Amino acid sequence: MPERLAPRAARRNRLPGAGPGDLTPLHVLRSLDATPRGLTEQDATERLARYGPNTLPAHRTVSWPVRLVRSLRDPFTAVLLVLGLVSAAVASWGTACVILTLVAVSCVLRSHGEHRAENAVRHLRELVASTATVRRRDTADAAPRTRETPVDELVPGDVIRLGPGDLVPADVRLLRAHGLTVDQSALTGESAPVAKAASDPPDPAAGDGAFTPPHLCFQGSSVASGSAAALVVATGADTRFAAAHAAPGPRIPTAFDRSVHGISWVLIRFMLLTPPLVLMANAALRGRGLETLPFAVAVAVGLTPEMLPVIVTTCLARGAALLARTHGVIVRRLPALHDLGAVDVLCVDKTGTLTRDRPEVADAVDAAGRPAPDVLTWAAANAWWTLQLADLPAPDALDEALLDAVDPEEAMAYDGVAALPFTPGRRVSTAVVRTPGTLGEHTLIVKGAVESVVERCALTGAARDEALATAGRQAAAGLRVIAVATAERAARTGEYTPAVERGLTLRGLVAFRDALAPGAEHALAGLAERGVTVKVLTGDHPATAARACRDLGLDPGDVVGADTIDALTDERLAGLAATTTVFARCTPEHKARITAALRVHGHTTGFLGDGVNDLPALRAADVGICPRGGVEVARESADVVLADKDLTAIGHAIAAGRHSSGNIATYLRVTLSSNLGNVIAMLAAGLLLPFLPMLPVQVLAQNLCFDAAQLAFAHDRPAAADTRRPTVLRPRSFLRFITGFGLLGALADLATFGALALTAGAWDDAAAFHSGWFTENLLAQSLVILLLRTGPRPAPGPLRAAAAALAAIGVLLPLTPLGAPLGLAPLPLPYYGLLAGILAVYALVLGAIGVRARRAWAAQP
Repeated sequence: MPERLAPRAARRNRLPGAGPGDLTPLHVLRSLDATPRGLTEQDATERLARYGPNTLPAHRTVSWPVRLVRSLRDPFTAVLLVLGLVSAAVASWGTACVILTLVAVSCVLRSHGEHRAENAVRHLRELVASTATVRRRDTADAAPRTRETPVDELVPGDVIRLGPGDLVPADVRLLRAHGLTVDQSALTGESAPVAKAASDPPDPAAGDGAFTPPHLCFQGSSVASGSAAALVVATGADTRFAAAHAAPGPRIPTAFDRSVHGISWVLIRFMLLTPPLVLMANAALRGRGLETLPFAVAVAVGLTPEMLPVIVTTCLARGAALLARTHGVIVRRLPALHDLGAVDVLCVDKTGTLTRDRPEVADAVDAAGRPAPDVLTWAAANAWWTLQLADLPAPDALDEALLDAVDPEEAMAYDGVAALPFTPGRRVSTAVVRTPGTLGEHTLIVKGAVESVVERCALTGAARDEALATAGRQAAAGLRVIAVATAERAARTGEYTPAVERGLTLRGLVAFRDALAPGAEHALAGLAERGVTVKVLTGDHPATAARACRDLGLDPGDVVGADTIDALTDERLAGLAATTTVFARCTPEHKARITAALRVHGHTTGFLGDGVNDLPALRAADVGICPRGGVEVARESADVVLADKDLTAIGHAIAAGRHSSGNIATYLRVTLSSNLGNVIAMLAAGLLLPFLPMLPVQVLAQNLCFDAAQLAFAHDRPAAADTRRPTVLRPRSFLRFITGFGLLGALADLATFGALALTAGAWDDAAAFHSGWFTENLLAQSLVILLLRTGPRPAPGPLRAAAAALAAIGVLLPLTPLGAPLGLAPLPLPYYGLLAGILAVYALVLGAIGVRARRAWAAQP
């Protein structure tokens, strides 16, 4: 069967690296039934129907029903669902309806937030669209013509042209190439462009990596310089780029999962124990049977923070919406915002994050290392006239840095005569110029790799060693170094060739460093203030990475290379990763191992990446972060998408995560303290009273009012200490906090029971007891909302309004006709006087102990 008729599954294993990638251009053309003149339009149409469009595998959109079912995996949501079903089973329909409504609201809010985030990412995907320059023929006998064709219409066998700035639209085999260098950073992480050539036959020693063959270019890369004609050998799902869309394994539990689940299971144990204890105690002491089951379920519900799923979703959704609106940060998975707040280690690449994707001149010295500004002028003149006379489409990165570093008039002070552009074989470029006013003499300006320039110079052994030693010291300091030499030659009319590049006079060296990213130093300082440690995982040279870190005020310490990482077990790597700042020469596998090792060591890790090579680490981190300009597959795998690859935006996102997490933590402290106090008092009263201390419907109404008021916590301002450190919900800390304040609340309830006995005869009057305790509960809870929050005083307006509304309901509801259906009745005035005294003492004690507790909370590591 001809190759072009083979099924896609059968072709996949014979594409670059295992078929056409190992053949000469002629053999590849024959295997694809193609010619250098291009396909005919009819043939291209047939192949498009056979192979399908040249697009990445479609991202599978999650349906609404699936999203809603996934929302039930939250432990509290699942427990609420079970309690709702149990309430329905014992015919407590009011309780069941309210609980199931809360479950539905939480699931819908979470699903809606994630749906909005996915839509935002889909809009980003639509921004990436391009065309390719393709050679095709109208008929088999017609002359080929070049035209722009949408990338998704490319097919295997198409012949395309590549030029500077072009994206490589598919996997291609080079047919011809002229000075071609390709940026493969999105695929490999290497910031330096890679030289490519149409070798025939392919060089078997060129490398065995997936993206190393110099005669192949891959989708996802871009042309940095030069031009080429290439044959498309793989499109769509058959490209190496598409292989990154392979479905990842199960997601490792994140910081949000670990913290919320830890607290959830502590409370779930209490909730599961409470109903049996209530039933047994009432049966043993009061002779009550299953008629107390609704009350037992109500007590379990009373201990449950029913609104937690709604509060969590509301806080996170509000924070995510603010981030998107103010900083262009899209949170694709709502719990990832909490994970951002818990991040204490951020792993980043060097290029594009700490440094810009271009160099800048750092120094110009002579062979002995002394300052020599004229060397920079000579180098800039070479760059300018090579660009002009060699008809290059654009300067390379080093030439652009040279031209930016000098006055343009200095670079153009000569008359250009000829130019020999840089080639990978010579590793130098030469500009031939004439000084205005001189006749019969030309000046050669040669610059390039230090070794290549030095070997063309007339130097003694000692002078050569001195120049190489100076260059070595600068390279060891993390600088990229080129040499500059000149020579005077008699004017000639004939063509200049590389043969003239001999007997040169060495002028000196020009050193380059990576241009620092604007705002990176300030952003690093801000992250350090927030307790976030930055780890640099880069594919660059160790000295280059260390230099960039030092320039930004980040101590690189001892840089660890790939060889060291390979020699370590995962356990030993976890210890090393915790104390190392810079890892150099990292492969994608190294980045993923380091990220996973940091998590094993107990850190909550974020990883910022934008290329295919970053996918394993993005998936291994607690929070995967990708800029909008990253490759599509990286954006799809990320939890957070940034408007730009900017550490400052990450700082804003971390602050927003801690803001939301701080509000969630405040809700948990407040509601669990109050709920525990109520449950303790309820159990005590249930054993002392001849009637139920509170009807199930009253328990539910009280909890519903309290929880509704706490929705205002989404508008709260956490304490500054909460945003200066990673947010972690520690079950033991919560347990100590809620136990202490729960007991304090129970004492206030018991004091209220005494006041009811003295003023309302409540030990014999169930309605009076229920009404008095209902009022005290809501008033006490309004105090707890205002006094146990950790944020600055006074509380925000929405929170004060919610507390006031809660207090008003507690006082007024028993006095209105609405109280009768709930079993509530008016109370005598003396009771309110005693209640005011009890609550005043409670508020003073609560405030005094609360200050100490907040300080202790803020002092936690």
